[in-house]
Amino acid sequence: MRFADYAKIYTTAGRGGSGMAHFRREKYVPKGGPDGGDGGKGGDITLQGNVQLNTLLDLRYRKFIKAKHGKDGGSAKKTGKDGASVVLEVPLGTVAFDAETKERLGEITEDKEKLIIAKGGRGGLGNWHFRSSTNQSPQHSQEGEEGEERVVELELKLIADVGLVGFPNAGKSTLLAALSEATPKIADYPFTTLEPNLGVVKFSDYRSFVMADIPGIIEDAHEGKGLGLQFLRHIERNNLLLFMVGSDTNMKAEYEALLHELESYRPDLLEKPRLLAITKMDLKKGYKLDEAPEIEDDVDIVEISSATGHNMDQLREKIWEKLQNVEEEESL
Repeated sequence: MRFADYAKIYTTAGRGGSGMAHFRREKYVPKGGPDGGDGGKGGDITLQGNVQLNTLLDLRYRKFIKAKHGKDGGSAKKTGKDGASVVLEVPLGTVAFDAETKERLGEITEDKEKLIIAKGGRGGLGNWHFRSSTNQSPQHSQEGEEGEERVVELELKLIADVGLVGFPNAGKSTLLAALSEATPKIADYPFTTLEPNLGVVKFSDYRSFVMADIPGIIEDAHEGKGLGLQFLRHIERNNLLLFMVGSDTNMKAEYEALLHELESYRPDLLEKPRLLAITKMDLKKGYKLDEAPEIEDDVDIVEISSATGHNMDQLREKIWEKLQNVEEEESL
């Protein structure tokens, strides 16, 4: 399945049915009072979370969404049938914005959670609502209201416990494949990963966490260069960021460049807990660095090789430890 993390849809909710102006007429009640019923409500357009989905691709090809109109009211105070609503299933992590005003309409984070993005119009009142002591035979009723019309932008921000952050060829896809059952495309050239991949990392004692391989960042990605803003948004949802730099690079400079890109995109991303993995240690004799990079004292460093499995268990346990600390802090 192809991946899509953005869609723009044109929504028109249903119009409400009109109320009826009608008077009761029976064999022995020739001049009965008003009994015109109300119009039905117009259908809404609603997003609903589906934990089985991981792409907005379907909505790329279904741009114009219309809900049904409500039916008009009838005699004997009968209310018209409500218009059928449209429910659009979306992945967890979908955020909806009004395309014109940029108002944030809401987000979907749980399975079956619903969010109305275009409200159907109210049905009009029938004439029996307008009777009074001075007007026993009201002749008028209300028309139904128009439904909302709105252009909606949908953005998908993947929900994962751990996000992999690194420049192209840092070994993110290889690490994800080694730790989980995910099968990302792996090759030795930039931008092998053109879409985020999710993998579930499992322990033998049934513990697990979800890891996201975010496509490679390049310098000035925050300005939209490379894959840029297309994928930086996915990092926002991660509880822990695992920075990855190769042992064959200027490790400190590369790590600081990654920090700069995240800070330029959204400064609060640097408040997230993070680890640093130095990858490709199999390229070093005896799996030893010539010199360890000088970075912040509070950031743990794990030296690994996804190809040979070096320190992979240590990395897995360190990630789990950090995630538990996040959960404890959130519960306070």
